[in-house]
Amino acid sequence: MKNISIDLNADLGESFGAWKMGADEQMLEIVTSANVACGFHAGDPLVMNRTVQLCINNAVRIGAHPGFDDLSGFGRRRILNPDSEHLSASMIYQIGALAAIAASCGAQVSHVKFHGALANMASEERELAHCLVSAVKAYDPQLAIVAMAATELQSQTEKIGLPLLREVYADRAYNDDGTLVSRGQPGAVIHDPVMASDRVLQMIETQCVESINGVKVKVVPDTVCVHGDSDGAVLMARELRRCLEANGVQVAAYTTR
Repeated sequence: MKNISIDLNADLGESFGAWKMGADEQMLEIVTSANVACGFHAGDPLVMNRTVQLCINNAVRIGAHPGFDDLSGFGRRRILNPDSEHLSASMIYQIGALAAIAASCGAQVSHVKFHGALANMASEERELAHCLVSAVKAYDPQLAIVAMAATELQSQTEKIGLPLLREVYADRAYNDDGTLVSRGQPGAVIHDPVMASDRVLQMIETQCVESINGVKVKVVPDTVCVHGDSDGAVLMARELRRCLEANGVQVAAYTTR
């Protein structure tokens, strides 16, 4: 596959206080962009600062990874009917916190990827997606949105006019509508690095994701997510990058900003 470039992203900076999550140092030697937790679902000021420094040292793009205010649930619990004004303000608050830390290190935030339950809900619900993308635009209309490909979040990003990075997942199974299978369902998370890498190659080559029921959903991937908090994340990311490059796909950071 010639003349194809893809970004690899991971959700990082998700340690908190004395609680350690993930192998950020190793992941940042492999991925080309990072989504850094902003303190609401995980992360804290010190972890944010250290993660930004690691991103700079590894020439990795820095993104904000805001989520629901849900430390105890790691942002993976759905908060139904959230107040739009409060949610919008909380997005700006989280992005701004990371942006301030990045600026103090001589860097900048280039993209936003919503976390966990918030991202999943925004992929399904038009009004929520509109609220989130509008909040990012109000903060900085040059920030790119990492949106699950072929979902409401992609549609609203395009409608509002922010830079878009269409995302596919190496290690997650898909529903027939292009959303992710709930983590509580059998087969939702893929643990085999070779299987995950083969799936991503197929997505890039066919420009489709295949659901658990065999339904093919049209996508044009810009970035591939490997979850940084899963068991074997480093092995998964390393095998994925090796596989992509071995098949002629250039692994490189996105260039929207």
